[in-house]
Amino acid sequence: MGQKGDKHTNEAQLSAELLLEKLASIEGLTSKKMFGGYGIFHEGKMFGIIDSKGQAFLRTDDKTASEFMKRGSIQHSKMPYHSISDEILKASELSGLAREAIEISK
Repeated sequence: MGQKGDKHTNEAQLSAELLLEKLASIEGLTSKKMFGGYGIFHEGKMFGIIDSKGQAFLRTDDKTASEFMKRGSIQHSKMPYHSISDEILKASELSGLAREAIEISK
């Protein structure tokens, strides 16, 4: 997400729609506008974020954070979320990584 007071951008909206489309095989996903970006939720628990610039992030833990970093991801400030790099976004395992993020969010 962005900073409090950031305006929602077309990039953030498009990224949220694209991520939800790519994860359509996972039931129970929703999005909510938050701080200029979007929160991505599974059954009410946030596991992903889209910042105001349209960059997507998934929730990580120590194990998954290192895997994301190997693929060119960056951490979202001090929060336990890492960016979805182009390599990850185009990969077939995006759905699996999202499912891991969902489990971590619980």
